[in-house]
Amino acid sequence: MAGRRIACAVLVLAGLASGEPESAPSTKSDDTGDKSETEPRTWGAVDPGKGFKVAKTDRGELSISIYALFRYLNQLPANQTFLDHLGREHVVHARNDLQFHRVQVFFKGWVYSKQMHYLVNVWTVNSSQQVAVVGNMNYRFSRAFVLFAGVNAIPGTRSNGGSHPYWLAPDRVMADEYFRPGYTSGLWAHGEPIDRLHYTVMVGTNLSELGITAFEDTRDLAYGATVWWLPTTGEFGERGGFGDYEDHDELATRFGASAAYSRADRASQISERSPDNTRIRISDSLNLFETDTLAPGVTVAKANYHLVAVDAGLKYRGWFLQVELYRRWLDRFLADGPLPMTSITDSGYYVQGSYMAIPKTVEVYGAHSFVFGAFNNAWEVIGGGNYYPFDTRNMRLNLNVIGIDFSPVSSVFGYYVGGQRGVTVSLASSILF
Repeated sequence: MAGRRIACAVLVLAGLASGEPESAPSTKSDDTGDKSETEPRTWGAVDPGKGFKVAKTDRGELSISIYALFRYLNQLPANQTFLDHLGREHVVHARNDLQFHRVQVFFKGWVYSKQMHYLVNVWTVNSSQQVAVVGNMNYRFSRAFVLFAGVNAIPGTRSNGGSHPYWLAPDRVMADEYFRPGYTSGLWAHGEPIDRLHYTVMVGTNLSELGITAFEDTRDLAYGATVWWLPTTGEFGERGGFGDYEDHDELATRFGASAAYSRADRASQISERSPDNTRIRISDSLNLFETDTLAPGVTVAKANYHLVAVDAGLKYRGWFLQVELYRRWLDRFLADGPLPMTSITDSGYYVQGSYMAIPKTVEVYGAHSFVFGAFNNAWEVIGGGNYYPFDTRNMRLNLNVIGIDFSPVSSVFGYYVGGQRGVTVSLASSILF
C-alpha cells in the first residue's frame, strides 16, 4: 500500500509539471537554478564549481569538473566493545588513518539540443576501494518538468537533493546517515510548477545499488519524493547548500517534506551470513539482513522500508540554521524462522547551525543529532570550522570533532563506526572546480 501511495504521488506531481529546479540532483556537479550565474563564453574558460569547458560547438558542449577530498580520521577510544540488543558482545573497529578519501570526475554538457543534457561521473571512495561510473541523461521540457534517466540518490531526505559538497562538514551527520535511502538507477523528474515551490520524484531499481548486481535485484522497485518551498527569497544559496557563505542580506527560508518506500531485499542467498544489501541498520548498528540480527539463527530476507522526513532552514547575514525530523518503519519481514517482533519503528532529528565569523573566509559551526531507536537511543554533538583560503567556497580546510554516545551507523564512507562511544576527530581538505 505504501508503495502504491508514493507511486500515485509521483504521478500527481509529474502531472502538475509544465521548471527548472532551484537545486541540482545528487549526480549533478552544478546548480542549475542559480539565476545570477552565466555560462562561460569561450572555449577553455573555467567557471568555479562547474569545471573547465573543453569543447563548445553548435552541436554541443563538454565541461570537465573534479571534486577531491583528503581526510584524516581518528575514532576514539582505540579499543572498545559494545553489546547488541540480544546481549552479544561486538568489537568496535575504530580507525586512525589518512586517506585520499573521495574523488569524482564529472564530464557534462549538452548535445544536439540545448534542452538535452548529460553527465558522466567517475566516482571513487578509496577508503572502501569502491569505484563506479554513474551519471544521467536529462531533457528540460520546461521550468516545471525536467526528466532524468540514470543514477541518483532516492529523494527521501534533504541532503539527498544535490547539495553535496556544500555541507558544513564533508560528510553527513549521524541521524541523516542512519535514516536516508541510498543511490540507485532509475527515472526521476523535478521542477518548479509553482513559483518558489519545487519537487523531485523518483522510481528506482532498489533502495541502494552499491555492491548489488542486476542479477540480485528483485521485481520490487523503490520510490521517493520530496517537495520544498522557498517563500522569502525564492532561493537558498548555491545548490541549496548548508551554511550562509553567500551572506544573505534578506532572510532566506526553506521548508520541505520527503518520503521514501522500498520492499528491500538482502540481495544474497539465505545460506550466506553477510548480505550484499548494507543500507538498512537497526539502532544497535547491526545490519537488518545479517543472520542472527533479530533472533539467533534467523535471517531476514525481505522487509518493507518506509521513511518520512520534514525539514526547515534559514540563512541571514552569515547565520545558518537547519532542522530535519525523521520517522522510519520497517515491517512485513520475510524470514527463515520466527521473529520476536513484526515491525521496528525509529525516529530522530538533527539541528545544524553555523556562522561566517569572517565573511567568505572563516566559518564556525555546531550540530546535534539524536536517534530514538527501537533497541536503544543514540546521540552526538559536533563542533567544527571551515577555512576558505581563496575567496571561493570550492576550496576549504575543515576541522570536525564529534562526541558520540553510541553510533547506530557503521561505514568506512562517513565518520561513524557501529557501537562507538567516544570522540571522532577529522581534518580534511577538499577542492572542487
